[in-house]
Amino acid sequence: EVQLVESGGGLVQAGGSLRLSCAASGFTFDDYAIAWFRQAPGKEREGIVCMSSSVSRGPTWYGDSAKGRFTITRGNAKNTVYLQMDSLKPDDTAVYYCAAADSGYGCYASGTNKDDYDYWGQGTQVTVSS
Repeated sequence: EVQLVESGGGLVQAGGSLRLSCAASGFTFDDYAIAWFRQAPGKEREGIVCMSSSVSRGPTWYGDSAKGRFTITRGNAKNTVYLQMDSLKPDDTAVYYCAAADSGYGCYASGTNKDDYDYWGQGTQVTVSS
């Protein structure tokens, strides 16, 4: 069974950091495009960062809200991906989701779209206090 599980969310003060983890079971991330999305109350789910599959050698993309503050990396174990979030702001408060696209595509230089992703985690809450 394919499953994604996020962890690492929590409550942090503005200016602080969190590292989110996304662990996959049933597959490894090498052949999948991976993305982190977030959804704040009353707002659409938005893509904030994505990484192409190792096979496709496509781009890594950061949205404006993530540039310079967030970093996506693959773990040494091929079934883990991380999102390091620094200089957090209250506007970053949201539920964060990791997603994987089994086509290996879905991450482009221009951005990413939730419709391209096949597997989703349950989400982890990030709350940034002012």
